[in-house]
Amino acid sequence: MYRLLPLLALAALLTACGNTDASERSADQNRPPNIIFIMSDDHAYQAISAYDDRLIETPNIDRLAEEGMLFSNACVTNSICAPSRAVILTGKHSHLNGKIDNRMPFDTAQTTFPQLFQQGGYKTAMFGKLHFGNNPKGVDDFMILPGQGNYINPDFITPRGDTTIQGYATEIITDVTLDWLKKNGQAGDEPFMMMYLHKAPHRPWWPTPERFAEYYEKTFPEPPTLFDDYSGRGTAAHTAEMNLLDHMQYGHDSKVYPEVQAAMGSDLKPDMEQYENGFYGPYNRATPEQKAAYKPTLDKIAADFRENWPTMTDEEKMRWKYQRYMQDYLACISLVDDNVGRLLDYLDASGLAENTIVVYTSDQGFYLGEHGWFDKRFIYDESFKTPLLVRWPGVVEPGSRSSEMVQNLDFAQTFLDAAGLPQPDDMQGESLMPLLTGDTSSWTRNGVYYHYYEYPAVHMVKRHYGIVTEDYKLVHFYDDVDEWELYDRKADPRELRSVYDDPEYAEVVDQLKSELTDMRAYYEDSEELDRHYMQFRGE
Repeated sequence: MYRLLPLLALAALLTACGNTDASERSADQNRPPNIIFIMSDDHAYQAISAYDDRLIETPNIDRLAEEGMLFSNACVTNSICAPSRAVILTGKHSHLNGKIDNRMPFDTAQTTFPQLFQQGGYKTAMFGKLHFGNNPKGVDDFMILPGQGNYINPDFITPRGDTTIQGYATEIITDVTLDWLKKNGQAGDEPFMMMYLHKAPHRPWWPTPERFAEYYEKTFPEPPTLFDDYSGRGTAAHTAEMNLLDHMQYGHDSKVYPEVQAAMGSDLKPDMEQYENGFYGPYNRATPEQKAAYKPTLDKIAADFRENWPTMTDEEKMRWKYQRYMQDYLACISLVDDNVGRLLDYLDASGLAENTIVVYTSDQGFYLGEHGWFDKRFIYDESFKTPLLVRWPGVVEPGSRSSEMVQNLDFAQTFLDAAGLPQPDDMQGESLMPLLTGDTSSWTRNGVYYHYYEYPAVHMVKRHYGIVTEDYKLVHFYDDVDEWELYDRKADPRELRSVYDDPEYAEVVDQLKSELTDMRAYYEDSEELDRHYMQFRGE
């Protein structure tokens, strides 16, 4: 029970779509493409200059947009780290692969797409952050961070045992990736599929000391909705615990020494968890020399906080926290961009670029102060949407864009399709090959399904599911509430006012509810499964 795109058909497609001279590609036309899947963690599309250049320039990631395709409506099925990764690996929604949240175990009986590549004759490897498990299936070699991992002198799990490597995670993961490519990726060998997975820019945001110092001196523009009061939305937005002022921690996030907090009054006194896991957990991984390099910037932060915080208004405190957040978050992203550049430069220099598909994405989006928030989880755009850029020389037209509704659910089948490998019938996505090759008439999807489960839990975002099209977003919040919201994505792109109860949208609500019912049935989700997974509330 498989769908198969014969390799000869792929070769014909390459011939038809190629933009280079046929003689230059003849040697590769009968050879499946290599695939490098690059994924960062919590990298907001707003922090890639190909999408939006107000915050940061990312020239290396932008190369993939200039030389390939940028998807402006790419999104996820469940905006939280481990579940997103499980969806990508299996090509199935969370309710079928079992990984509904960061707490539930992954169903290890599930087939993952690296297994299918391995069975299909590809060399396979995974380096960086997987987030769950310690023995990824279907890869010939791996070096993964345990759980969330650490930025500074990180620990790794490998087939040969656990190890700790001194240095910075983003650079180490790239070093290992390049080393593997130099040994295993040379032209003439069997094709490879590599997963190059960054920890950055996941919280808490620790850049290198040099980039920490550089970005501390920068000031970033504020989002227009920084002081959103949620008056146009329901209970879920009002009760979520991800506000910069109220929920971003002084030590863990803003990197104020805990001793400075403790000395300034009881309302700032950090608890032991902040001491051990918030500030000092990451910082104490550093060597004395590394600590000395971080210290000048940490001292500046402490001096500024000690002098100015006591007299700040809440609005000024919000702005201060936003700047500290952006300084560290964007510094981490600048390092990701640098290292993506190292990889792309190697592919060019080695000759591998010509027959290698390079994909850049994130496991989900992230709030960069929009609506006063950080983190993700919601179906609202900054969380729901994710960057997606694909370069495939000779197949994907350079500088092309797509606004179609595509998801991380589609990645597995896209990779298998591109490689001419079988696609299991129980995978639920759709291959992006028609979009990548310009055959848009073959793309029939006009809406996507979303379902978030992790509640009650950190950030307290309520359970919800919904349907999203290019024009509208219909959401049902459930469990301890029963509320619906509707957003007109074209008229209200910042999603400030639900129009669910507006009579002018009554027909839209009815139509989308009908489509959502059909979509839940199509993806084998149901109220029965909702109730089943609610049994695991808070575990």
